[in-house]
Amino acid sequence: MKCKAIIFDLDGTLTDTLRDLCESTNYALRHMEWPERTMDEVRQFVGNGVRRLMEQAVPSDCEEWEFDECFRVFQDYYIDHCQDHTDLYPGIAELLAELKRRGYRMAIVSNKMQPGVDELRDAFFKDTISVTIGERPGLRRKPFPDMVEMALKALDVDASEAIYVGDSEVDMATARNAGLPCISVLWGFRDRDYLREIGAFRMIESPEELIGVIENDD
Repeated sequence: MKCKAIIFDLDGTLTDTLRDLCESTNYALRHMEWPERTMDEVRQFVGNGVRRLMEQAVPSDCEEWEFDECFRVFQDYYIDHCQDHTDLYPGIAELLAELKRRGYRMAIVSNKMQPGVDELRDAFFKDTISVTIGERPGLRRKPFPDMVEMALKALDVDASEAIYVGDSEVDMATARNAGLPCISVLWGFRDRDYLREIGAFRMIESPEELIGVIENDD
């Protein structure tokens, strides 16, 4: 069946958010007088939502109240600074414009907090992607299929008419759980060797490859 819709991950797929996430993480860690984390460490922590990111970033022996305080500081700081260094990856703006021109329906599903998703939607996607779903109360995060299912309903397409595009093991599992084929991008937070090791089937090196892959598979 012809592909009608594309469900995108956000961080590491459409937007390079790593520096802002790292700086927000370290701001919160400094607030608690804990050791900071490197960019490469934060890169590996990203993918399961910011709470899980911070759970991995804090000292393993911290108290629950200490974590709660650290996470609160992170959230407050990140909401105010989520666009300091974040930008679209090269070629993404052109890709989204061309996909829209060709009539594809598009959505974003992200484990990022919904306010952060909303900020980035308004900054980068308001002319191309109308359906943007982030972490919110009562909605299970990826890799559960709930976010994808909500996006498919909003786009009025069946799972058999859509593909999923992401950069991580969480995205691969999400696509599998939702019954969508997954295309893994190589410009994000995981490298080719890692993605191949965990079973990535289809990988692309640049955004301009995506349309060819989709339309050649029709």
